[in-house]
Amino acid sequence: MAEHVTKVQQHKVDSVDAIKATLSENKDYIFTDYRGLSVSQITVLRQRLREKHADYRVVKNRYAKLAFRQLEMPDVSDLLVGPTALALLKDEAGAVAKILFEYAKDTPVEVKGAIVDGRVFDGPQTEAFSKLPTRDELLAQLMSTMNAPLQNLVYAMNGVTQKLVRVLQAVADQKAEQ
Repeated sequence: MAEHVTKVQQHKVDSVDAIKATLSENKDYIFTDYRGLSVSQITVLRQRLREKHADYRVVKNRYAKLAFRQLEMPDVSDLLVGPTALALLKDEAGAVAKILFEYAKDTPVEVKGAIVDGRVFDGPQTEAFSKLPTRDELLAQLMSTMNAPLQNLVYAMNGVTQKLVRVLQAVADQKAEQ
């Protein structure tokens, strides 16, 4: 009996390779359902995401599953159901997640989940992640906390010298009157 051989078409292999190349250039991914978005809404969303160094691409689920599997990434087959667009993140994921959830309030885009630092998050976990402060916000908080003791010391030292000057001025005024 002859053995059955499945012939894979070259354009499909090329498509999976292209998706693999795109995925390997990025470190985090947010999966969205873009059903119901108009072309102009997707364009606006892409522009907002580009400001945060992120790319927004529609992917074919089967090809994306194969690409993720070949790159030995976590299984995301639950997130690759229905029309799927990926936000591909080179930098910080929190800021992009915030943009997507803010945009989802006014449009029919729905965040399905994410891969952040190699961990898979579902929709509610991704929303909770988006509410955390970004790296820049945390650095600003740290710097203000580190700066506060020094600032208070300057205020205290300045207060002592101001009081001394006022007392000396009062004594000088009092002696001038006598």
